[in-house]
Amino acid sequence: MLSRTADHLFWMARYTERAENTARMLDVNVQTSMLPQSDAENAQGWRALLGISELQAAFDQKYRSLEGREVIDFMVRDPDNPSSIVACLTQARENARAVRGTLTTEVWEIQNQTWLDMQRRLQSDLLETDPSKFFEWVKFRSHLSRGVTVGTMLRDEAVHFIRLGTFLERADNTARILDVKYHGDLGSVAEAQQGMSQRDFYYWGAMLRSLSGFEIYRKVYRDVITPARIAELLILRDDMPRSLLACMDEVVQNLHAVRNDVSADTERFAGRLRAQLQFGRIDDILAHGLHDTLTRFLADIYELGNRVSRDFLVPLAA
Repeated sequence: MLSRTADHLFWMARYTERAENTARMLDVNVQTSMLPQSDAENAQGWRALLGISELQAAFDQKYRSLEGREVIDFMVRDPDNPSSIVACLTQARENARAVRGTLTTEVWEIQNQTWLDMQRRLQSDLLETDPSKFFEWVKFRSHLSRGVTVGTMLRDEAVHFIRLGTFLERADNTARILDVKYHGDLGSVAEAQQGMSQRDFYYWGAMLRSLSGFEIYRKVYRDVITPARIAELLILRDDMPRSLLACMDEVVQNLHAVRNDVSADTERFAGRLRAQLQFGRIDDILAHGLHDTLTRFLADIYELGNRVSRDFLVPLAA
């Protein structure tokens, strides 16, 4: 496969996943902002959301105050924000259009129709009157895109690069959400092992829902929610679809499927990262420091993305 084609497929998938992840995070903040809390606590929640995406500085340059509606507008349709949902879905469509001949008709039509529907929905007042409904639509379109890809495309290199982009992006997002929540709210390993107040339960429950993990948590642990178990579920469980280990399993498998003459070192790098998760224990991670562990993981995921670009995709501009 031509590296330019692989590049378009890889980034089509990353932008689609990024749009879904942004919608998930925004929906959680909309839900938690309705809970009883002070203005300072509400603002802290929105600021944490911007911090997850490393967009605090860009937001502060454009807005004087930190209001929920302004953060939503910035994260959904601001043309100056390259990570907004509008920007992500537009870039996903443009990348799909560039490799139209590589995709099945169904996959292309999903990408194109999503972009068209997005224009119509944003021209209405849906985002202002019922933002959660808009975010659910974004998530649904992402699910539809993945399902049609798996259900209609030949299992060749095109699908492997699409899934590689999807799971690299998902791993990055899960780590960011978990790091922001823990770094801000967790005081010690002992606290991580304990239950939580009713107020914290709603916040942590919302975070689990943002990663489609609330029902899974109840099924796996059948007990009170604790931060340590949440961390274990989202980091070390290979049967949790959005966990770091599950994402790295997919990354390693798809890297192996597209391996070439120069990718052995990148495969070893990804394999080492997966092995650290596969054989890790949550007690050891908490004792070492969850924030440090996640920070290192994010740096490794960034490096892995650069290595994939170097070995398979169009070289980055100097």
